[in-house]
Amino acid sequence: MARSSRPIFLNLMQLQMPVGALTSIGHRLTGVLLAAGVPFSLYFLYLSLHSEQTFAVMMGWLSYPAIKAAMFSLVWALAHHLLAGVRHLLTDIDVGSTLHSARRSAWLVNLSGAGIALFAVGVLL
Repeated sequence: MARSSRPIFLNLMQLQMPVGALTSIGHRLTGVLLAAGVPFSLYFLYLSLHSEQTFAVMMGWLSYPAIKAAMFSLVWALAHHLLAGVRHLLTDIDVGSTLHSARRSAWLVNLSGAGIALFAVGVLL
């Protein structure tokens, strides 16, 4: 029987990726998020250090939920990206390369990144 040359519909919602793949994809996405957030973070740093008046303006902006959400997402992105980067570096030198330890470290990275973000929510609120 000849194979059809027609494209196959691949439903991405039915795929179940392993936790290591999700951590790796998250590492890439948080890198993009951090790169996009650098100009805003530098501007906030500039405002906080320029004068007392600009610091007060910046603190006033932090009362808006959208700004808080952006800051919390940047904190999560930084935590996840840092932890996943260390995980990737360790697997490059064959530390935690077995399937069981790789899955465990992926879960640890995902949960720790979320935990650090929740801690930041508690501190900043």
